[in-house]
Amino acid sequence: MIEVYTDGGCSGNPGPGGWAYLIVDDRELPLENWGAEESTTNNRMELQAVIAALEKVSHISAITVYTDSQYVQKGITEWIKKWKSMGWKTSAKKPVKNQDLWRHLDALSDGLPITWVWVKGHAGNKYNERCDFLTQKAIASL
Repeated sequence: MIEVYTDGGCSGNPGPGGWAYLIVDDRELPLENWGAEESTTNNRMELQAVIAALEKVSHISAITVYTDSQYVQKGITEWIKKWKSMGWKTSAKKPVKNQDLWRHLDALSDGLPITWVWVKGHAGNKYNERCDFLTQKAIASL
């Protein structure tokens, strides 16, 4: 069983942004990483955090991804099926925003046994709080 915690954010939206993930598995210490972009959006950073984490998962196992982004959680579990069936268009017939990242996440998650869980941000979950801290550290590094 692998647990993945992710977060992303911006200072301004758009603005300088950061993302972070923390992977908890059978290692003694969780694996964590973070990154930043000079000009981006909050939603792009939330997606990038999950993509970076799933790229790091080296074996197929039961994976639970915890995110405080309903955009990510609902997007990957509900909205993406309709977007794909409509040629990556929204119900308003407009191109899906962040389509490049959604396509990447779709390809990465295809066939993996992933459970997507939304957690409330800033509510005391120690791993979510750690990801938030690392996201802020990433933004400050720019």
